Amino acid sequence: MKLDVNLGVEGKNLKNTDPIARAADEMGFSGIISSETKHDSFIPLAIAANGTENLDLLTSVAIAFSRSPMEIAQTAWDIQNLSDGRFILGLGTQVKPHIVRRFSMEWSSPAARLKDYIGAVRAIWESFQSEGPLKYEGEFYEHTLMTPFFNPGPIENPSIPIYIAGVNTALARVAGEVCDGFHVHPFHTPEYVRKVVNPAIEEGAKKAGRSASDIKLATAVFVITGGNEEEISAQREAMRSQTAFYASTPTYRTVLEAHGWGEVGDALSGLAREKKWREMPDLITDEMLAAFAVEAAPEEVGAKLREKYEGAVDRVALYLPFAPGERNGFWRGIIKSVIG
Repeated sequence: MKLDVNLGVEGKNLKNTDPIARAADEMGFSGIISSETKHDSFIPLAIAANGTENLDLLTSVAIAFSRSPMEIAQTAWDIQNLSDGRFILGLGTQVKPHIVRRFSMEWSSPAARLKDYIGAVRAIWESFQSEGPLKYEGEFYEHTLMTPFFNPGPIENPSIPIYIAGVNTALARVAGEVCDGFHVHPFHTPEYVRKVVNPAIEEGAKKAGRSASDIKLATAVFVITGGNEEEISAQREAMRSQTAFYASTPTYRTVLEAHGWGEVGDALSGLAREKKWREMPDLITDEMLAAFAVEAAPEEVGAKLREKYEGAVDRVALYLPFAPGERNGFWRGIIKSVIG
C-alpha cells in the first residue's frame, strides 16, 4: 500500500502548502492530496510540485462539471510537466444542486457525462503531445479546434493517470471502463469495497476488455486515537457524529446496505429532516463505528491500518491533519507499518 497525506485546512492556506509538502516528502509519504471545497484543488499542488521530489500529487477531487474539459486538460498538463510526471488527476461529479445553482453549469446523466468528459480530456492531451489536430466529438462534449498558438506542446511525461470518485456503482463501472483509479469515499468499509465497489469496477473493466487489477483504489480512513482515554473518547464521539452525518445522506445508503444497516440510514435521514442533529449519533452503534473507523493506540494505528486495508485498497490516507514538527514519531510509525 501507499500512504498519502491530506493537505487539510492548514495546507489549503497557500502560505502553509510549501512547508507541509516538503515535510511530507522528507518524511517518506507516498503522495499529497488536495481536495476542493473552499479552495481550488490545483494551486496547492503546483506549489507542492516545486518544493518536492518524490511525492505523487493528487486531486481528490477536482470538480469536473464546473469546468470545461479544455481547462482541466491544460491545468493537469502544466502540473504534470512542473512535477516531472508525478501528477494524478482525480475528478468528481459533485451533486446536481451545486453544479446547477452554485456553478451555474449543466447537469445530466453524470456517469455517461463523466465518461465522455474523460474521453475529451485525453483527446486534448493527445493533441498537445502530437501537436496535431484536435477532433473529439462525444455525446456531451465536442473539441474540434486547436491551433499552434494555443497548443502548449509535448512534455516528457504525457501519460497522466485519471482517477474518479464515487459512492454508487455507476461511477465505479466508469472507472473500470476508462480510468486508472477510483477514489473510495471516506464513508466506507472494506466490506462495502468488496461487495459493491469491486464487482462494479470488474463489470466496467470486462465491458472494455480490461483487467480490473489495473484500476487502483484510493481512500481516506477515519481514525480514532489519542494519548489517553479522555482524548480517545472525545475522538470516538466526534467520529460517531461524522458517521451519523454521512449515513443520513440517501446517496450513501449503499454503504450501509452492504452490512444490512439500511434501516438505520432511513431512520437517520428522518432525524436529519426533522433537524434532530443531537439524536443522530445515538443510532451509530459501537459495531458500526468499528466498521467505519480504525481505532487504536497511536503506536498501533499503522499496524491496524495495514491489517484492515491491505489487499482492499492501494492507497490510504488518514482523516487526520498533518503538521510539520507535530507528532513526528506517530507519523513515522505509520509510514513504517504501511509502506515498510
